[in-house]
Amino acid sequence: MAFTVIWYGRQGIVDKETFDAEKTAKDHAISMFQTRKGDDGIVAVEVRNDNGAVVFSHAES
Repeated sequence: MAFTVIWYGRQGIVDKETFDAEKTAKDHAISMFQTRKGDDGIVAVEVRNDNGAVVFSHAES
């Protein structure tokens, strides 16, 4: 099963990345959030599985 990390900025989707494991995708989203927030203006991140269900999300204003 593939998991997609979706990065959101104030104007919508900024980037998408695909991972093979949920834990890897979630760990990547958590570890990169502050960096992407500063560099790319990210305000939220989601991890979704193949059927589109959100398995993890994080947002900061």
